[in-house]
This record gives sequence, C-alpha cells and structure tokens, in this order.
Amino acid sequence: MPEPRETAVYTHGHHESVLRSHTWRTAANSAAYLLPSLEPHMRILDVGCGPGTITADLAERVPDGHVTGVDRAPGILEQARATAAGRGLANMDFAVADVHALDYPDDTFCMVHAHQVLQHVGDPVRALREMKRVTRPGGFVAVRDADYEAMTWYPASEGLDAWLDLYRRVARGNGGEPDAGRRLRAWALRAGFTDITAGSGTWTFATPEERAWWSGLWADRTLASAYAERAVEGGHASEDELRDVAAAWREWGTREDGWFSVLHGEILCRKD
Repeated sequence: MPEPRETAVYTHGHHESVLRSHTWRTAANSAAYLLPSLEPHMRILDVGCGPGTITADLAERVPDGHVTGVDRAPGILEQARATAAGRGLANMDFAVADVHALDYPDDTFCMVHAHQVLQHVGDPVRALREMKRVTRPGGFVAVRDADYEAMTWYPASEGLDAWLDLYRRVARGNGGEPDAGRRLRAWALRAGFTDITAGSGTWTFATPEERAWWSGLWADRTLASAYAERAVEGGHASEDELRDVAAAWREWGTREDGWFSVLHGEILCRKD
C-alpha cells in the first residue's frame, strides 16, 4: 500500500466549539443527497468521520451491512465509538486512516463517503482516487464540502467580512482549499470519474436559537480553537483582531433580522 503523505494541517482542530458543530451533523442535514442510493446490505466507509454522528446515521440505514469510520485523529475516534455504543449499533467499527493512502484492498466498499474533508487535505484529487480505488465497481463515492466564498449573510457586517477573509487565508496557509464546494466536480473528473451527479445543498441559520448557536460557536472558535492559534502563529491576525471578529459574530447573532446561509457542493460518483 502507498505510504500516507498528508501535507495539509487540519484548520479547525477538535476544540469544544468545533465539536459543537460536528456533533450537530446528521445524515438528514448533511448527507441527504446520498440517502436514496443506500441499500440495507451496503458496506460503507466514512472518511473523516469525526465524532461519528453521520456515521451512526448511515449504520442505522444499512442494518444488514456495515459502516467503517476512519479519521486521522485517534482521540476523536473514542468519541465516535461512544456515539455508536450509545445508540446500540453493532454494525460499525473505527480506525485511524489517511484518505491519501487508505489501508483497504481495491473494490472493498459499496459506498465511500466524506463530509467536509476534501477542503482540508493536501491533495484532494489523490484522495478521490483512493476513495475510488477502494469502492466496488457499481458503487459510489459521495462527497460534500462547504464553499466559504459562497457563504452569505444579512445584514452586512464588516466584522464578518473580516472573518471570511481571515478564515480563507488561514485555511490556505494550512494547505487546504476553503472554497472546495465549487471544485468537487472538477476534482472528480481529474480523479478519473465519468459518472458524476453534481449538486448543492445548504445550511441556513435564521431563528433566534439558530443564530445564537451558529454565532456563538464561531465566536468561541475564533478565540479558543486551533484555528485561532494558527491565525496568530501564521501572522494572519493579532489577538486583538480575533477579539474584534468574535465580537462581530456575537453582535450578528443578536440581530432579529439576521440570516446566514452555508452553501455546499455535493457529488455522487458511480465507479465504472
């Protein structure tokens, strides 16, 4: 098997403010585009599974099959195992893995899934080739990624403009591509796929509860996560600038007319 060669640094890390978002994710709100393709017997690989909430949802939908969740961070897999155990799911297992060099034979899985992963890796085309390699002929590679430049909000906010500019600079400084969503189809073509269904989906935060949750986690992430550390250490922002961005998030979250939409690109690729 090829040796792993990840060259990017994961921008967010696993601070509580990050996991607050990750544990909110479900198959319904983050993987609806692939659900019609699931069958009860399928064997699925969930790449970059994090705390395992989407992974567990997929396992529930393939009761006669099996789901393997993999992540580069061993610590987060303990939380994923706890998620599976708490939901009483026995058709799951977890392992440490690098998507650039998956330790599985060719043609192993019926579906290989990755949510919010390719934006953080050093070589997304190689990652897709690896995902394709371990997928059985006739099976699917399913990928969804946010597109930061396409995120939009109301009302206008110079502070959130500064946040978006800062985040994209930090992510690219870490070797990733924050505007991955729009690039997924192009990357899939370069990876050798010919049967590609490309689409998009959104998260929208508009109610008082949604605004408070979304603004609060980004305000906290801006001040206390690995992203905050890398912003300062990389020379992208000072601590005072981070405090200003966090304050802008909190101010936006109090706006009765506030609205925020996150655009995601989605691809469902069938292997020949």
